[in-house]
Order: sequence, then structure tokens, then C-alpha cells
Amino acid sequence: MSAQLLSVRDVSLAFRGIKALTNLSFDVTEGEICSLIGPNGAGKSSLLNVINGVYRASSGEIAFDGRTFQKLRPIDAARLGIGRTFQNNALFKRLTVLDNVLAGLSRKSTATLLENALGLPRSVAEARLFRDHAEQAIAFLEIEAWRDAVVGQLPYGLQKRVELARALVGEPRLLLLDEPMAGMNHDEKAEISRFILDINSELGTTIVLIEHDIGVVMGLSDHVVVLDYGRKVGDGPPDEVRANPDVIAAYLGTTH
Repeated sequence: MSAQLLSVRDVSLAFRGIKALTNLSFDVTEGEICSLIGPNGAGKSSLLNVINGVYRASSGEIAFDGRTFQKLRPIDAARLGIGRTFQNNALFKRLTVLDNVLAGLSRKSTATLLENALGLPRSVAEARLFRDHAEQAIAFLEIEAWRDAVVGQLPYGLQKRVELARALVGEPRLLLLDEPMAGMNHDEKAEISRFILDINSELGTTIVLIEHDIGVVMGLSDHVVVLDYGRKVGDGPPDEVRANPDVIAAYLGTTH
């Protein structure tokens, strides 16, 4: 039986008295794909921001790999092995694909500014290692043909793959994906779904995914958590969640 990698325990979040999350608890087992669904404004992105330290919960705690946190900075989350993509591409539009993917390794650098400036051996070795990792991520996402292209000139679907490669290059144990298929057509969604499954099965990466397309969610997920106005209304395997009357009322009923 696999161990729990992530536990969200009684997490609440409020902005100036307005509740975004209320006493939210659920677990994510290592190696699974867990989808977060719910209407717009349900608190899904806010939850990802709590998990990777962008927001600090008003109460409750996050446990990752057996360590419990009430406050976690994004840089600490990255060092622990939590990767993240965002709803709106957070790419450096004037840089190349390769440079954007390399940026995902900046927090892992141990060479000093002086070592980098003088091209000392540790800096050179680190740069070579980082480039190898970046090339592997680019190959995995099948974007080698665009490795030297300026990201801002690429189609939207390719930009999403670049962002995914940048999150992947740091070899996260937990990957948080905030609507990676937003704005995509059916074929583009199928392509990204394939990459997500490959990341999970071939690399063993645990994934927490926000997605509005219920067909995609049911096809990808081992586990689904449903939020409605910051509260959990469903939590379990896809078929069980699909049949939950509270979920149907809150979300699925508006889709079918």
C-alpha cells in the first residue's frame, strides 16, 4: 500500500474576512493523479497556492512527505520537491525554450556568483548538469524542434508544454498543475493528457491537477476532490464522485 505524500488538514483561508477555503482536509497518495474540480471561485487555485507556499493558510496545516507545515515559502516548497504550473503561462516570453526550461533549475544552483563570473570548475560542471536535465525534459515533452525558438512566438499549446517542461526539470515528487488544458481544443487536450499520464507512470511523479473538463478528469484521475465555495463536497475515486448527489448538485449537474 502506497504512503500518503500530501495531507491537507483542516485548512482555511480568508481574504479580508471573505472565506476562500473552509476546514478543508484530504490526502494524496504517492504515485496517484488527484484532480480538483468545482465551479469557478470554488477555491481550487487558492488551495494550490497554500500547498506551495504562495498563500499562508488562516488555520490548519499541510503535511508533505511526513513533515508538517503551517507556513511554507515557495522556495522551500520547490526544494522539498513540489513543482507548479500556473493557470496563465508564467514564461519568459523573450527567452528561448531552452532558457525557459533552464530557469526551472535556478533554485537548485549551488555555485556562487563569483564562481559563475570566473567560470570556475564547479560552475562549469553545474551548468553542464543543468543543461543535460533541461535537454531531457525538452525531449520528454517532445519539443526538441523548438528548443531554440523564442517562447513568445510559439502557439499556445506549445507554450503550455514548455511550462510543463520547466516544472518537470527540477524532478519534483509532487507536481501541481493549475488548468494545464485551459483554452485548448480536443486534440491539444488529448496530447497534454498523454504527457500527464507519462509523467505519472514513467517518472513516478504524484500529480494534483485542476481541470474543468469532466471527461478529461474522469479519464485521468485515480482520485477526485470536489470543492464548492471553499468546502469539500466530494472525495474519492472518479466513479464514486460522479455518483455523489452533492457533487452533481454543485458541479456535474451543470455539465450534463
